[in-house]
Amino acid sequence: MTRQHKLLTLNLFLLTFVLGTSEFVMVGLLTEVAVDMKIAISAAGSLVSAFALSFAIGTPIFTALFGRFSKYPLILALIGVFIVGNMITAISGSYGLLLVSRVITAVVTGVLIALAMAVASESMPLEKRGPVISIIFTGFTVASVLGVPLGTFIGQWGGWHMSYWFTTLLGIVSWIVSFATIPRGLKGARSSLKKQLRLFAYPRIVLAFFIPALSIAATYSVYTYLAPLLQDVLFVPARYISLVFLLYGIVSIFSTLIGGKLAAGGGMRKMRYVFLAQAVILASLYVSSSSLAGGLVSISFMALVVYLMNSTMQLYFMDWADRHVPEARDLASSLTSVSVNVGIAMGSALGGFVTTNMELIDLSWSGGIVAVLAAALALINYRLDREARSASKEENGLRGQYEGSL
Repeated sequence: MTRQHKLLTLNLFLLTFVLGTSEFVMVGLLTEVAVDMKIAISAAGSLVSAFALSFAIGTPIFTALFGRFSKYPLILALIGVFIVGNMITAISGSYGLLLVSRVITAVVTGVLIALAMAVASESMPLEKRGPVISIIFTGFTVASVLGVPLGTFIGQWGGWHMSYWFTTLLGIVSWIVSFATIPRGLKGARSSLKKQLRLFAYPRIVLAFFIPALSIAATYSVYTYLAPLLQDVLFVPARYISLVFLLYGIVSIFSTLIGGKLAAGGGMRKMRYVFLAQAVILASLYVSSSSLAGGLVSISFMALVVYLMNSTMQLYFMDWADRHVPEARDLASSLTSVSVNVGIAMGSALGGFVTTNMELIDLSWSGGIVAVLAAALALINYRLDREARSASKEENGLRGQYEGSL
């Protein structure tokens, strides 16, 4: 890659790091927000669900609507809105204002992620798409490693409001770097929302969409309530909670990097095995939580498998759009992140139900069941794709025989 390609990759990595920190730091601050707002922990957890649902609903719509605009000014404008959204979160004195600010930030975050993937795909050499997309996704995992623990520490030290002044500052830095590195010549595609939404007319796209959603839901049913689980089940002192999130984030970096290698080696056929392993790991927490060391081992393995499917699914959606609905390429680039946030909403909602009606540790086996469902969908999708490829080869062979006989 050229120096310009490397700088662009670094900037897109920084952008997803900033977006990920803003989104995920709330998970580490649920207890502080609940106490400050005088609400139940499940109500604080609903902020995670609201963010994810807003992301999931708003991203495809606004990505399609904004697809006609040039990417350089659009990205700068959206980062500006992101900065304002985080400022509103930082000054929120009521649950209602906090919820509104998270909804605004969620929609902008989703569109920015889609644009980052589209910029990478359009700007990078073909053979570098997979590795670069993997690096961009790594921004989220590094957010777990550095951003979330640091934001959690800041929130515990200076109040949770201070954490969002921190993410506001990160947003300003990202705007400056984007101003200098985003290519100016990336034009939008003039296409109607209706034409782009034709992408969802393909049943296998809809089926594939729910694969990462279920996988992430499985993990987030536990991860959303990880802080109270650490305190009340594993009896980790509050001052060490941020260190556990740091451990989780460090391990999840390897998840993203391994996921990039899986994508390069035909990842779709391996996904069902990944999700079955995920199910076993989540369920193991039910037993391993009887000791601190055992619980931390299960949590570490949970982090190791959480992002294995990201690069594979991202390339799957974008390549599908290239073949069948080229005008929906930007929309397709948003589907993995949208699906992930649908999964976050599903997982946090499931976690809220379990914590309200059962014991905290029951999050483990309930998450395992959802991972098994992800494995089943991955198997069905792989078999359908294999049958379609076989039918296409057979059709091409018959056409060749017919043309040869003329």
